[in-house]
Amino acid sequence: MEWDEELDCEGLLCPLPVLRARKRLMAMAPGAVLRVRATDGMAAVDLPHFCAEAGHDFLEGRQEGGLGLYLIRRGG
Repeated sequence: MEWDEELDCEGLLCPLPVLRARKRLMAMAPGAVLRVRATDGMAAVDLPHFCAEAGHDFLEGRQEGGLGLYLIRRGG
């Protein structure tokens, strides 16, 4: 899947990946897709929860080795 912007959160621990994703998403247009790269295992739990609470669409989460890749569509 394609994305519009990428956010590198490798090496950051909870809650920083969520906080940085929230800040980046607020600067993006509704419907734009953000890809978050994170090494903190809690991002797999925290990002979908954040999306549900904030009205964004959590599109995908997958692991490539120790790296989590997450796609989020900014809500309206």
